[in-house]
Amino acid sequence: MNASSTTLRAAPKAMDTALLRRFDVPGPRYTSYPTADRFVEAFGAAEHASALQLRAGAKVAGGGPFSLYVHVPFCESVCYYCACNKVITRRHERAAPFLQTLEAEMALNASLLGSPQPVSQVHLGGGSPTFLDDGELQRLMQAVHKHFRIVPGAELSIEVDPRTVDAQRLQALRQLGFNRLSFGVQDFDARVQQAVHRVQPLESVAALMRSARALEFDSINVDLIYGLPRQTQLSVATTIAQVIELQPDRIALYAYAHLPQRFKPQRRIHAADLPPPADRVAMLEGSVAQFLDAGYVYIGMDHFARPGDALAIAKRQGRLHRNFQGYSTQPDCDLIGLGPSAISRIGATYSQNAKDLQGWHDAVTQGQFPVERGLALTRDDLLRRAVIMALMCQGRVEFESVELAHLVDMRRYFAEELDRLVPLAEAGLVDLGGDAIQVTPAGWYVVRAIAMVFDRHLQSDRLRERFSRVI
Repeated sequence: MNASSTTLRAAPKAMDTALLRRFDVPGPRYTSYPTADRFVEAFGAAEHASALQLRAGAKVAGGGPFSLYVHVPFCESVCYYCACNKVITRRHERAAPFLQTLEAEMALNASLLGSPQPVSQVHLGGGSPTFLDDGELQRLMQAVHKHFRIVPGAELSIEVDPRTVDAQRLQALRQLGFNRLSFGVQDFDARVQQAVHRVQPLESVAALMRSARALEFDSINVDLIYGLPRQTQLSVATTIAQVIELQPDRIALYAYAHLPQRFKPQRRIHAADLPPPADRVAMLEGSVAQFLDAGYVYIGMDHFARPGDALAIAKRQGRLHRNFQGYSTQPDCDLIGLGPSAISRIGATYSQNAKDLQGWHDAVTQGQFPVERGLALTRDDLLRRAVIMALMCQGRVEFESVELAHLVDMRRYFAEELDRLVPLAEAGLVDLGGDAIQVTPAGWYVVRAIAMVFDRHLQSDRLRERFSRVI
């Protein structure tokens, strides 16, 4: 058994609260490196177009299938905890012009890439993609098939607000080709749901889960959040037990990040209603224990999966990756982001669309890419990205593989970083061997803090409070 599989199967050991709180610092989630806050306005539409043209003409490394992300920004009502880019509206007639612009943005990308490019992953997020009705979702997917070539076995996933669908709608999604669902649950406690303005009874979600099973979706994910107002250790444990009874294939357990200075809806949450840090730590520990006892595999950070799920298999085989949607089974492929605020990764570049709906629309209707900012990665960025993603995905960095890929001496290049890892090693969070860095079972609690050691941009940053805390 290799070190990676050992980490996979070992349960994170109990840690004392003081130690966890010591490493519970604000930091990125590392869905990319460098992180999106490092994007600059000097990288815009022209640079994004150049990256696409380079990709179209290369036909070499990085020339595999694309991944597509479509951001549907609309929601009918606001959830107070939400930090997503969204438009709150009950005017469903706004969907038609949005879809027209979205199709035009697809055409812009496809025109530079040439013949319909292969796509192995499509993800609809938001907002609430199920704000769109069945006919509108059909129109969206027809546009995808027109401009791109969906390869056999592709993952087609959609985020579902349980309040907006029924069994008939799930059947329509299945007929459109979607084979993966993600239900936004967050919490089943009535008092917590009222506090965050998202009421959805357990019974309705359970009925949807049964329908999804009958329709044979390949994988069903449930999103949960701990650290919400009015949550207690007991209430969270009760929700976790109820979720386990539903038997989802995957679970994402996020820590609530209370940043009201950045996200206006969060100002409706009273800070006095939030659980204290010690309780948050206990909620995490208890939840991890419950999921492991129920047979789930701890993928890392805040994700769990059943042993037979593709995510767990990818972790076991060392094929796990990470992108802007979180952990993924897909190879390290280029990503085209469509819709307001969506982020693309093409080669050694990142680009982000305008966040506001009108700005995105205006640029596309003028025949321009709606890119507002982005980044061209340096050689150092690429090296550090490889190290950080190895830590986040496999919990292990093999010096030899990094040295061969990037032509560096790990011990020399990262001498300062290896020194900064010593306190984490002394705390039992990492093992520092002569030829590798290994995250311990306990270290998975704070793997973000371990990865932060290698973040060159963050080391000189004194404004870390804009990030969520590790726990």
